Amino acid sequence: MSKEEKQRLLSLDVFRGITIAGMLLVNNPGSWDYVYPPLKHAEWHGCTPTDLIFPFFLFIVGVAIKLAFDRRIMEGGERKEESKKKLILHIIKRSIILFLLGLILNGFPNYNLREIRIPGVLQRIAICYLFASLITLYVADVKTISVVTLFLLVLYWDLMVLVPVPGVGVGVLEKGRNLASYLDSILLRGHMWKVTKTWDPEGVLSTVPALCTTLIGVITGYWLKSRYEPLQKAVMMFIFGNLGLLLGWIWSIWFPLNKYIWTSSYVIFTAGAALHFLATCYWLVEIKGYRRGLVTPFVIYGKNAIAVFFLTGLFGRILINVKVGSEKLALKEVIYRSIYLPLFGTYNGSLAYAVTFLLLWLGIMSIFYYKKIFIKI
Repeated sequence: MSKEEKQRLLSLDVFRGITIAGMLLVNNPGSWDYVYPPLKHAEWHGCTPTDLIFPFFLFIVGVAIKLAFDRRIMEGGERKEESKKKLILHIIKRSIILFLLGLILNGFPNYNLREIRIPGVLQRIAICYLFASLITLYVADVKTISVVTLFLLVLYWDLMVLVPVPGVGVGVLEKGRNLASYLDSILLRGHMWKVTKTWDPEGVLSTVPALCTTLIGVITGYWLKSRYEPLQKAVMMFIFGNLGLLLGWIWSIWFPLNKYIWTSSYVIFTAGAALHFLATCYWLVEIKGYRRGLVTPFVIYGKNAIAVFFLTGLFGRILINVKVGSEKLALKEVIYRSIYLPLFGTYNGSLAYAVTFLLLWLGIMSIFYYKKIFIKI
């Protein structure tokens, strides 16, 4: 086992793998017309299990930033400032690659630069990673990072409810009729999600509270790096997880939980849920010692997360864009109609297709894992 593997927090890989598995399950139904409610996003205000997946990704990115940066700066026998300079170049390079991968997925297979969607999941991760990394490097005080996070959340709340929107008014949080949507329509005109067209769920202003989700992950990373006993760390994550769920729910009375505009209450609520998941993984893996068996599939997904995200996204688009038969139906639809629909019916068939997709890619990534192929950027 390498030095990096020994220092790596396996429970974070497990949490990341669970999140990836959840993403594959909800992103790849056999038919979007037949999806069970928990596997769909909330229509607007509210939070379903599916709405936890993206903030979990950003939270995990934040935790990993702190753990990885400490290791990089301490290794190599260089002066601290030299290590930081190299790390900054790595941060910028990684952010650019993530953003470009997102654009590649958005444009596939046509790449019409006049209409290509600029925002996206990987693009938001890239931006949050960039700014959270720089803040972590240059604000080496967890209390200051906490204050910055709280300030940004309150500032976003104030902007969304106090700044008047032309043609809409003040304090409106309706779909397509709010400050975040208005700014998207100006800054991203013609380059937004084709479903929404006039605004984007990964838009400009809503990326600010998404950064806060990442920073809460960084703060959690500080806690995991502290000298407290493992059991104390797990207990405190559970306690703060409960506190986050409660405070997020209370805040939602005035600023509703909403993934599409990434409300401040949504940040706190989902961070609370993330702390619960991480604490559970930490307790099982780091404290109780469960490192094989049922956790292995999640480790397989978790150690190659970016590769899984990109390759499955590309594969899913291929299944939709390849047309077969005289009716020119998407290959995905033909598979669903000919196999899953007759065997399982509508909703169960759609779910069975998603489970098959999940297991197929688990098999593919198992080959990567056991051959020790880990794609890093």
